[in-house]
Amino acid sequence: MAETKKRSLFSRISPTQWLALGLTVLAVIFVVENRAQVSIEILLVSITAPMWLILLVMFLIGWAAGLLTRRRGST
Repeated sequence: MAETKKRSLFSRISPTQWLALGLTVLAVIFVVENRAQVSIEILLVSITAPMWLILLVMFLIGWAAGLLTRRRGST
């Protein structure tokens, strides 16, 4: 009879899943640490929001700009 070996929970998690878990924990810590309200001015508009939200929006704007300006490889 074949002996079935039970694997622990930690051995069933792949390195990619560990990385995703670590990044999620860091993101939660970042949000908790940056809850303070900040005010920024864009042209004539003043915006007040949590710092983490403003940084997230700026990251998404930069990411979108990168997607729009990336060069396509010749195929």
